[in-house]
Amino acid sequence: MRPILMLPLLLCPLSALCAPAAANDWRTGWGLVRAANPTPQGETISTLASVKLEGAAGYWQARVENHLAGPVQIALRQDAGAAVLPGLPLQTVLPGSASVVVARLQVAPETGRLNLLMDAVPGDPAARPQDVAYQLPFDARRFQVTQAPQGRFSHEDPENRDAVDFALPEGTPVLAARAGKVMQVQGNFSSNGQAPGDRERANFIRILHEDGSMAVYAHLRENGVLVRSGQRVEAGQRIGVSGNTGYSTAPHLHFAVQANTGMQLRSIPVRIVAPQGELRFAREQADAGPAASH
Repeated sequence: MRPILMLPLLLCPLSALCAPAAANDWRTGWGLVRAANPTPQGETISTLASVKLEGAAGYWQARVENHLAGPVQIALRQDAGAAVLPGLPLQTVLPGSASVVVARLQVAPETGRLNLLMDAVPGDPAARPQDVAYQLPFDARRFQVTQAPQGRFSHEDPENRDAVDFALPEGTPVLAARAGKVMQVQGNFSSNGQAPGDRERANFIRILHEDGSMAVYAHLRENGVLVRSGQRVEAGQRIGVSGNTGYSTAPHLHFAVQANTGMQLRSIPVRIVAPQGELRFAREQADAGPAASH
């Protein structure tokens, strides 16, 4: 299982746009995939970043566009066995919404195609997440945790290992658990299920915090995103509406805090404080179903 969006081999004419292709698994970290083509309902998923080659005197330059309102780390390289080009491979971090020339490539005049691969991961690997208390991401005195950290249904991969699933009636207001900037949103999907195609159809919000960590609020209702990319939000602010979209069997809110640890997205343990006090999660037993807690 890859923790990053791996683009397949791109056979790009030097004048063509090299765009990311679809990933295979939702566990690459929420929103790191996109539909290759719009569905009949017009549903699409934004890419993290794209790269295009631009002609210049004596060389071609690779320009990367960051499509998120927060930092993205990219790695650009050639496929195995390709003739070595000075300047590749490379890794760099792009600021939010930036368009940056990351490499100038000397290519023989007779070269008609260039094989490039690009990996992209949200967040800055230089960030150092702090130990802070997160608010409960909804307003309720009583609630149920249907899947705790390290839950066996879908919390075993690095990106979601420390996530928490809260059972919420569809339409429950979702609140920012911590102040930050909206980095990425996806809100046009309506269906749910456990088929492979459902894995990339969860509506979600990604919020960037001041320490570089990122909170993900997922499985929101269709049109249940109430904030826009780049918007500043405060803790306790209403940002969305809970739902049952994507790889899901019942209405719930998937909440995770993630960090880029160097071309790899990982969830991190966080402290969540409810009106009753700080939440404590028991490890799930090997023969038990999803954990429940209040």
